[in-house]
Amino acid sequence: MATLDELCRLPLEERVQLVQDLWDSISKELHQEALTEEQKQELDRRLDAMEINPRAGILWDELKKSLMSGL
Repeated sequence: MATLDELCRLPLEERVQLVQDLWDSISKELHQEALTEEQKQELDRRLDAMEINPRAGILWDELKKSLMSGL
Protein backbone atom coordinates (compact mmCIF):
# COMPACT_ATOMS: atom_id res chain seq x y z
CA MET A 1 0.00 0.00 0.00
CA ALA A 2 1.29 3.45 -0.88
CA THR A 3 2.09 5.94 1.85
CA LEU A 4 0.66 9.45 1.95
CA ASP A 5 4.07 10.87 1.02
CA GLU A 6 4.18 8.64 -2.06
CA LEU A 7 0.67 9.64 -3.08
CA CYS A 8 1.49 13.33 -2.65
CA ARG A 9 4.32 12.93 -5.18
CA LEU A 10 1.90 11.86 -7.91
CA PRO A 11 1.09 14.43 -10.60
CA LEU A 12 -1.86 16.67 -9.73
CA GLU A 13 -4.15 15.10 -12.32
CA GLU A 14 -3.53 11.63 -10.89
CA ARG A 15 -4.11 12.85 -7.33
CA VAL A 16 -7.42 14.46 -8.33
CA GLN A 17 -8.50 11.23 -10.03
CA LEU A 18 -7.44 9.23 -6.98
CA VAL A 19 -9.51 11.46 -4.70
CA GLN A 20 -12.51 11.17 -7.02
CA ASP A 21 -12.20 7.39 -7.16
CA LEU A 22 -11.80 7.20 -3.40
CA TRP A 23 -14.83 9.43 -2.84
CA ASP A 24 -16.89 7.34 -5.26
CA SER A 25 -16.03 4.19 -3.31
CA ILE A 26 -16.92 5.89 -0.02
CA SER A 27 -20.14 7.20 -1.48
CA LYS A 28 -21.22 3.71 -2.56
CA GLU A 29 -20.71 2.41 0.96
CA LEU A 30 -22.51 5.37 2.52
CA HIS A 31 -25.52 4.80 0.30
CA GLN A 32 -25.80 1.32 1.69
CA GLU A 33 -26.07 2.63 5.26
CA ALA A 34 -29.13 4.36 6.66
CA LEU A 35 -28.87 8.10 7.26
CA THR A 36 -29.27 9.53 10.72
CA GLU A 37 -32.10 11.98 11.35
CA GLU A 38 -29.54 14.79 11.58
CA GLN A 39 -28.08 13.83 8.18
CA LYS A 40 -31.55 13.76 6.63
CA GLN A 41 -32.28 17.22 8.03
CA GLU A 42 -28.99 18.56 6.65
CA LEU A 43 -29.73 17.14 3.21
CA ASP A 44 -33.20 18.70 3.32
CA ARG A 45 -31.65 22.04 4.32
CA ARG A 46 -29.19 21.89 1.43
CA LEU A 47 -31.91 20.91 -1.05
CA ASP A 48 -34.04 23.85 0.14
CA ALA A 49 -31.07 26.21 -0.24
CA MET A 50 -30.42 24.90 -3.75
CA GLU A 51 -34.05 25.40 -4.75
CA ILE A 52 -33.98 28.98 -3.43
CA ASN A 53 -30.71 29.84 -5.21
CA PRO A 54 -29.67 27.16 -7.71
CA ARG A 55 -26.76 29.25 -9.02
CA ALA A 56 -25.07 29.44 -5.61
CA GLY A 57 -23.21 26.15 -6.11
CA ILE A 58 -21.09 24.53 -8.78
CA LEU A 59 -21.44 21.10 -10.37
CA TRP A 60 -18.67 18.57 -9.73
CA ASP A 61 -17.92 18.31 -13.45
CA GLU A 62 -17.47 22.09 -13.66
CA LEU A 63 -15.23 22.16 -10.60
CA LYS A 64 -13.13 19.27 -11.90
CA LYS A 65 -12.76 20.95 -15.31
CA SER A 66 -11.72 24.19 -13.61
CA LEU A 67 -9.15 22.39 -11.45
CA MET A 68 -7.75 20.45 -14.39
CA SER A 69 -7.46 23.54 -16.59
CA GLY A 70 -5.04 25.04 -14.08
CA LEU A 71 -2.47 22.27 -14.67
